[in-house]
Amino acid sequence: MRKVLLASVASMGALLAAGGANAQPVQPVAPATIVVHMNGYFQFGLDDVGSSYNNVGGNKLNPVTTNGEFRLYPGFDAMTVNGIEYGAKIETRVTFSDGGKGATSASNSTAGTSSLYVRRAYGYIGTEDYGYVRYGQTDGAFTLLQTGVIEQFGDGAQFASTDSTSLYVVPTKAIPGEFIYADQGALYTTDKVVLITPSYQEPYLGGKLSAMASYEPNSDGLKEGYATCSVAGATCAAISSAGAGTYSTTLAKERQNTFDVAGQYALKMDGFNSKMSVGFLDGNPIRYTGSIAGGNAIYNLDKLQVMEVGLQTTYKDLFLDGDAITVGANAKWGQTLDGYAPKPKGTRDAVGYIVGGNYVVGPYVLGASFWDGQSAGNQYAGKTGEARTLTEYGASAGGNYVIGKDMSLYLQYMYGHSHQPGNTNFLNKNNSQMQMVSIGSTLKW
Repeated sequence: MRKVLLASVASMGALLAAGGANAQPVQPVAPATIVVHMNGYFQFGLDDVGSSYNNVGGNKLNPVTTNGEFRLYPGFDAMTVNGIEYGAKIETRVTFSDGGKGATSASNSTAGTSSLYVRRAYGYIGTEDYGYVRYGQTDGAFTLLQTGVIEQFGDGAQFASTDSTSLYVVPTKAIPGEFIYADQGALYTTDKVVLITPSYQEPYLGGKLSAMASYEPNSDGLKEGYATCSVAGATCAAISSAGAGTYSTTLAKERQNTFDVAGQYALKMDGFNSKMSVGFLDGNPIRYTGSIAGGNAIYNLDKLQVMEVGLQTTYKDLFLDGDAITVGANAKWGQTLDGYAPKPKGTRDAVGYIVGGNYVVGPYVLGASFWDGQSAGNQYAGKTGEARTLTEYGASAGGNYVIGKDMSLYLQYMYGHSHQPGNTNFLNKNNSQMQMVSIGSTLKW
């Protein structure tokens, strides 16, 4: 019985890591060997959704809907005769399409279910003793060493992003924005180079130290270079934009020369398996050099600078042989808006925290988390009639029944709330809220 419980605990990380940053770790192979993978992910759920925007202007949404996601993870791992490891990892997802259309045609049309697109794609090379280099469209150090954000329950993602498996069925305006989850597309869908150090065992307590650093020149992904630009311009990741008519809130989210570093300390002691990490993210926005008259102060931006610190610990055999309880907390603060967009100058810094945990026993998982964050929101220097602070929070609770290492049934509840008096993005200019219950199945192979 104990062996069955331990096997179930060990399988949970792989099965529920839908939103995890390191969904495809290096898989060891024998020297002079190459192993090709074609892994996949499928989730389907039935949802009951309520929000501030389910009933607007006499138009009503059916509160009962479905979520579904399909992903493919092709790639390979290899090792040379002299022990150098290398490989490539790809993550593809299904694109969004209009609600109520279905797969009406096999042609390439926005009227039906769309095609797969590349979400992550990177290569790597290195060794366990000397470290690794990742390069491509991938997670950086700030994301890979995020600690204390517990997502391994329910749908395996919760509020990580609006592209989370079940959250995207909620009307966009009702979803609270956040920056407390670092595993979101704003950070990992850009090209970068990541240095991953080997683990170093310190002699005093016997714990292991590791570190990472990454560099991202701009907000480009794969095949998004300057070849599509006839001349240097605002739409080509230019360093600055001089005209009021050539700058937009979309460009305000783009970054230049982003660096991030993170370190983690892992320690096993007295039955506790603990990790603590710190990280720093620094990026430059595209500079607006035109006049700030007429409300353009929204484009006069600070550097993107965010700090994080996290802690989590796992304890086994607490109540039953082979069970495991994990608790964690993470805090982030600095010059950012939701989604890691640079904030306008003269506005407040952002601060947020998340606490959560899960309990695994045999094939059962129970988990919950709560996060809270404050930022400048829709406010910018010189703007009147709007509060200085956007306050947002979200809570999740869920459970799983693991049928096998490749399949899990889940039940999940989520609630989110946003508040900023005078915010013109809200219909009542004050508040927005959402809640949903989802029940479904996850398959990952």
